[in-house]
Amino acid sequence: MKNEEVTNFLDNLNHPLRNEIEMIRQIILNSNPKLIENIKWNGPNYCDESEDRITMRIQPPKQIQLIFHRGAKVLEQPQSRLINDESKLLAWKANDRAVATFKTLADINSNQSTLREIVNEWVKAASS
Repeated sequence: MKNEEVTNFLDNLNHPLRNEIEMIRQIILNSNPKLIENIKWNGPNYCDESEDRITMRIQPPKQIQLIFHRGAKVLEQPQSRLINDESKLLAWKANDRAVATFKTLADINSNQSTLREIVNEWVKAASS
């Protein structure tokens, strides 16, 4: 469920990619009912059992990036990537940190099912 605090935060931003942000919010929240939405690092953030897992980077306002991670604390790196991403939607920064970048509604729309799968796989793998 969308968090009213996040909606109010976004309302005050007057962000040029607001429709894209809203579409991604809905995809993430519909993907996994365990995820709780809040604000962290000046953007929407998604937690599983109070652990940060996905953070939306909305500045600068030319694209939307989803940062997939295992929380704010540095953890020992896994031997291999946390999930297998056949789609190549993720750009890997480390074995436990990846970024998906979206610039248009069409881009988000064409990757909806893949993004849902990634969200669920990530939450499961990051919690293990």
